[in-house]
Amino acid sequence: MQPPKFSASRSFHQELKRRTNAYFQEAGKSTTGGKTLFFKALLLTTAFVAVYLHLVFWTPPALLAVGECILLGLIGAAIGFNVMHDGAHGSFSKSKFINQFAAFTLNVMGGNSFMWNIKHNLIHHMYTNVEGVDDDLDAQPWLRLSPEQPRRKLHRFQHLYFWFFYALLFIAWIFYMDYQKYFKGKIGEMPIKKMSATDQGVFWGFKVLHLGLFVALPIYTVGFWSWLIGFVAFACVAGFTLSIVFQLAHTVEHTDFVVPHETTRKIEDEWAIHQIKTTANFATDSKLISWLVGGLNFQVEHHLFPTISHVHYPALNKIIRQMCEEFNIEYHEYPKMRYAVASHVAHLRELGRR
Repeated sequence: MQPPKFSASRSFHQELKRRTNAYFQEAGKSTTGGKTLFFKALLLTTAFVAVYLHLVFWTPPALLAVGECILLGLIGAAIGFNVMHDGAHGSFSKSKFINQFAAFTLNVMGGNSFMWNIKHNLIHHMYTNVEGVDDDLDAQPWLRLSPEQPRRKLHRFQHLYFWFFYALLFIAWIFYMDYQKYFKGKIGEMPIKKMSATDQGVFWGFKVLHLGLFVALPIYTVGFWSWLIGFVAFACVAGFTLSIVFQLAHTVEHTDFVVPHETTRKIEDEWAIHQIKTTANFATDSKLISWLVGGLNFQVEHHLFPTISHVHYPALNKIIRQMCEEFNIEYHEYPKMRYAVASHVAHLRELGRR
């Protein structure tokens, strides 16, 4: 498949970059996370390891153990938002090694940073909400996320049952989707570049390590059924948390879903304007939500500047809003997270019926 092409005009993006660069120069700040993000990463990873060790080696009574598994899922998702995500984008640190180390937390959790880089950084961030290209829109046949996708009878109820499939995301991701991409050599319809021997070793080595840490060892210490209940609780909480935060960014009522021209594969807008039209923020005034989700409630800022750490998004928000007013571009934002969730549910309901 030939990749889509954006408008050659870059006037908006160039001016936005100029103002953003001026902000960092005047403030004397680095675009990376700095000490604030290092402390958060240390806190989250220490908490995750502590809860994991307590569950596996000092297993508490059943109800407390399930509660700790739920907590482990929430902390794991927070590590994904705050540590892995910034590391994978190269915004965690000025050091390439530290960024790779942060990104490798995904490998320990059972995913694969190589696949994530292609699926998320190269495809999703370039072709956001572009039907047939952005793999994040592909949840067929269970969910219809885009108006261009075929509607099936079961989609009439997708606004009621989507919670279940979101909860299964993490399990499907680590035990099926990575392997599917590996053996097909494609993500959606986009081919994956050939993996080096190192990439191959990392893929299989960490898959085995994950099975050892999260399957074999817990079964050995607590037994199969106790492990199964705990793992499902952990994985479903992590999966749902990851799913809902990322879905609120793009699959809501007011964002655009784009289809390239059938023959030329062109998209009308320049890339930066396309990102604004296909993306929405939520609850940007909430410091707690911003801290927990690693700034991914500032999705417009993140999509325009993915290599800038999330700790700077509140400042960038003001610059981008001003630019949108000047260029008469609609800026999507929900003041509360619950409003964004309601919009996502309404979007699913609408696509299930029309």
